[in-house]
Amino acid sequence: MDMDYAHFMVTQGRKEKDNSVPSSPSSEAYKRLLAETLNLNRTRILAFKNKPPVPHTASASSTTHQAKPTKPRRHIPQTSERTLDAPDLVDDFYLNLLDWGSSNVLAIALGSTVYLWDASTGSTSELVTVDEEHGPVTSVNWAPDGRHIAIGLNNSEVQLWDSASNKQLRTLKGGHRCRVGSLAWNDHILTTGGMDGRIINNDVRIRDHIVETYRGHTQEVCGLKWSASGKQLASGGNDNLIHIWDRSVASSSSPTQYLHRLEDHTSAVKALAWCPFQSNLLASGGGGGDRTIKFWNTHTGACLNSVDTGSQVCALLWNKNERELLSSHGFTQNQLTLWKYPSMVKTAELTGHTSRVLFLAQSPDGCTVASAAGDETLRFWNVFGDPNEAAKKSAPKKNQEPFAWANRIR
Repeated sequence: MDMDYAHFMVTQGRKEKDNSVPSSPSSEAYKRLLAETLNLNRTRILAFKNKPPVPHTASASSTTHQAKPTKPRRHIPQTSERTLDAPDLVDDFYLNLLDWGSSNVLAIALGSTVYLWDASTGSTSELVTVDEEHGPVTSVNWAPDGRHIAIGLNNSEVQLWDSASNKQLRTLKGGHRCRVGSLAWNDHILTTGGMDGRIINNDVRIRDHIVETYRGHTQEVCGLKWSASGKQLASGGNDNLIHIWDRSVASSSSPTQYLHRLEDHTSAVKALAWCPFQSNLLASGGGGGDRTIKFWNTHTGACLNSVDTGSQVCALLWNKNERELLSSHGFTQNQLTLWKYPSMVKTAELTGHTSRVLFLAQSPDGCTVASAAGDETLRFWNVFGDPNEAAKKSAPKKNQEPFAWANRIR
């Protein structure tokens, strides 16, 4: 930008370099001093020897664009939102007495009676009280339509009810010899697990309802969960085993062979949960002699991770909106623990129950969790986030087609 200096360097400076003659040290020192005085020693324009000072008026916002924006930490209430009495709740680890249907109605079995609590209105109604020779109720599970419900009984039978009309539709008999403590729906197939170790697929549309029988457990089947695709079934038993069954190789003529037999747990396995964001990932929890949560690749049968929780694992639920897992526990804290996946860092511990938290159920929007414990209380926790935020995430995005404003030509 200094035209005089530039002209000197192009003309006179070049001549001096070309016609340079040896000079004395004193002459060189004089030239150096003269150049510094006249600001001629400018080999690097805009070169700093030291970093420029930080301006005192700099605000925090001026540097935020450089750092990656961090997601605000979600507030997790440490106390239950609501508590309901659950008298005569059977304190039995191997049963499954709580389920939340797609119609936002919670079903809970108290002794020989099944009650329905409508989460939209807060109203409670009695669905059925079974006879003493049939009861108590040992399992409940809503069908995908949120209207029909299966009820497993102590006498080995399973009843199907229509909750809208409060009418019994049919009774499934002849499959089991002992109580039916676990149920799982897969479209029109109702899978039942019994104390006899049998797992039976029942097609509720047909008269001869037993279509497949899975034999692999030697003791009571206390956990049953179908994968979201309906292709794989996970079963857990009092024999400390997990079996993965593949529906595509099921046969009605002979007992179906399991796809994988997982033997790493050292106590009964009731808690099972399929991951909602990775179809072949299964979480399992062991009883009081095991106390671990394990993660499995159900395609290969490999155990991916095992975490010692320090207490009996009664139930597991995945967060549908975040990569988190909720577990419920027994002695000594009787707590609910929220874990970040896959790091398995504890995000929260929720206490309030005074006995082991046997059952968990998740609301249809995925945000609220109901827990039932041996202390005969039913508690509701806003542990998985704000329902309004979840609704925004799940809302379908508008199709941004080009010329979407124009009338379509049919």
